[in-house]
Amino acid sequence: MGPSIRCPICKKEAPLTGAYAPFCSERCKLIDLGNWASEKYVITTPAKPEDLEREDADE
Repeated sequence: MGPSIRCPICKKEAPLTGAYAPFCSERCKLIDLGNWASEKYVITTPAKPEDLEREDADE
């Protein structure tokens, strides 16, 4: 099967280079998206000005 990872949603083994990586399926990918959309996940560290400047330089 090649290199694999654990799906962060259901914990099943999934191929590292699969179509839904790092998830095992479209279902788990959509569950994760829903968690972000419903604000179940949050980023606790505020963005630093130097990080934002680096992003602007990449565009």
